[in-house]
Amino acid sequence: MLKHQTATRDSVHKLFDGIDAISVQGYDEERRVIYWNVGSEILYGYTKEEALGRKLEELIIPESMRDKLISAHREWVEQGVEIPASEIILRNKNSQDVNVFSSHVMFYNEANECEMYCIDVDLSDVKKAQAQAVMKDDLLKAVFETNPDLFFLMTEDGVFINYHAGDSKTLYVTPTGIIGSNIADFLPDKVVARFLAYIAQAIKLGGIVSFEYELAMPTGASYFEARVSHLPEHKQVVLIIRDITEQYKAAELIRKQAYYDTLTLLPNRFLSLDRLSQMIKDMKRCDEKAAVVFLDIDDFKKVNDSLGHEVGGKLLVEAAKRLTLSVREIDTVGRLGGDEFIILLRSLTDSYTTVDFLEKLLRVFQEPFKIDGRELTLTASIGVAIYPENSDNATDLLRNADTAMYQAKSLGRNTYSFFTKEMNDMILRRLEIEGRLHGALERNEFEVYYQPKVNVRGGCIVGAEALLRWLDPMLGSVGPDEFIPIAESTGLIIPIGKYVIEQSLQFLALWENDHRRDYTMAVNLSPCQFRDGGLISFVKKALNDANVSAERLEFEITEGVLMVGKAYVDNALAELYKLGVKLSMDDFGTGYSSLSYLRKYEFDLLKIDRSFVNGITLNKEDRDLVKATIAMAHSLNLLVVAEGVETVEQLSLLDELGCDIAQGYYFSKPIPARKMIDFQISKITDK
Repeated sequence: MLKHQTATRDSVHKLFDGIDAISVQGYDEERRVIYWNVGSEILYGYTKEEALGRKLEELIIPESMRDKLISAHREWVEQGVEIPASEIILRNKNSQDVNVFSSHVMFYNEANECEMYCIDVDLSDVKKAQAQAVMKDDLLKAVFETNPDLFFLMTEDGVFINYHAGDSKTLYVTPTGIIGSNIADFLPDKVVARFLAYIAQAIKLGGIVSFEYELAMPTGASYFEARVSHLPEHKQVVLIIRDITEQYKAAELIRKQAYYDTLTLLPNRFLSLDRLSQMIKDMKRCDEKAAVVFLDIDDFKKVNDSLGHEVGGKLLVEAAKRLTLSVREIDTVGRLGGDEFIILLRSLTDSYTTVDFLEKLLRVFQEPFKIDGRELTLTASIGVAIYPENSDNATDLLRNADTAMYQAKSLGRNTYSFFTKEMNDMILRRLEIEGRLHGALERNEFEVYYQPKVNVRGGCIVGAEALLRWLDPMLGSVGPDEFIPIAESTGLIIPIGKYVIEQSLQFLALWENDHRRDYTMAVNLSPCQFRDGGLISFVKKALNDANVSAERLEFEITEGVLMVGKAYVDNALAELYKLGVKLSMDDFGTGYSSLSYLRKYEFDLLKIDRSFVNGITLNKEDRDLVKATIAMAHSLNLLVVAEGVETVEQLSLLDELGCDIAQGYYFSKPIPARKMIDFQISKITDK
């Protein structure tokens, strides 16, 4: 124990011998100095030689404190009552006051005698700083009282530490409870998100960050400018808020008069063209497509002439509202003048096409306009120019869209036209197909073809997939890639889909009876068909009419159906499964969530997309993916169908990988029913 105490004392001496910033003194039981470091010499003016052996009270203790100190020291030595650390005023050699923070510790030496050590920190600089701080505080109070801004001190995560408001009425909340609360406790979520974003920016970049925001106050909407400054050494944020409502409203009025149409409140020609130029720059930077849509209301002049300009004005206002509701937030609707509107469509993709939007616009104008008790039915002519195909500058794009609009008028109005001839041809083709598609079913222009499905290992036909073909007397043969999307968008897919189910089941019954074998028939279901409330009852009736058992019918479901995520899809699939119909996931591997759908729904088959089958003999990646898919499907007790088989090498490899069923041009293209009855497999033996 004594060795330990001695070692501790020696360590303390060594630690503080050369330190001059802190005063350390050591005293024995009689308060005589036994240790006096350099810091003590500097702080109190006594050299080590002058201090050693003298009593503490003779050196640095003011007379008024001596009795108290002697008593406290005796109580520590005799009773173990420690002297608490405290801020005290001592004296130096020149009898001047010395402000220190003094703390004490007691050791026992090798003779088991007490040794007390005092550690004194000079507070003279602190006292000066405190005096300066008081002065600055008074100065700040004077500034705050004369400044209408709001001042807040916060932590980095938005907790209020302090604040000042010259007038508490300018606070968004009552003053009570601000300190210690978070900014999220008082402000709307959107405003809080802006504050936190800019605070993060100030922390990251330093300097002062400013932004504006809006609040709903009891007196109405108010606008504020916030300035944020980070104090990294304290991990705190200074926030200054200024009310700029009057300036904002004045600027807003001037801006609206300069850039917005006074009737419809849409961007005027000047602002629309400015946004068009900006859109072109953005699209060029992002390498994306955009469209300029020029819309003119047909026969608007007749409305003005017959009903007056007031009715015409109200009609334009209502048209502007409908157009605004038809676009995305990133798009722009503007009024060029009269009854001419411009729409700027940014970032066009395969999922958001110009054609779909234009069809939507035409439907918007089909609903009658109700103006002053009248119902007015109007149409619009629409012209479109695409960036960058038609031009890469604003002037040319606007002129080309205007030209296309007049082309639309020449086509009979109530339609749209693209500036390029190729696009116009495509639209005319679509309109022609849509026109002919109506009535095609009644004219018996459809025919169901069948593509055989073959057991890979056994080499025998196990079923077929029903594929619809359309031969129009005017258009000739129209591929399903063209007419199926149009049938889905017009709702014609519902009766057409029923036709396919009926025809394929009737053929299946005939086919099985003729061959004295059991086959399966695969039929594709589109997303639209699931919205048909009578789908399940129709399938039951079709199966009953054809005298075909449910397990002979397979419905191929693409991921597009499952991505709808609607209850009616889940319910329909559950009912079909309960009915005993087989469910096949079509085009597996082309979507993003196919595996999750396999877990969610009761599938019986998995169909590998032709794009992977085509690559299995060409690259290892596709081969490994197909191999893994087959193994996974089998682990889930699913049969695997490979579509698009075109070569014997592909078939042989699929056999090695354990694929169950194959279909493709290697066996046969889709063929009509009469040929399917007599079809025989021949190439399978070449495998």
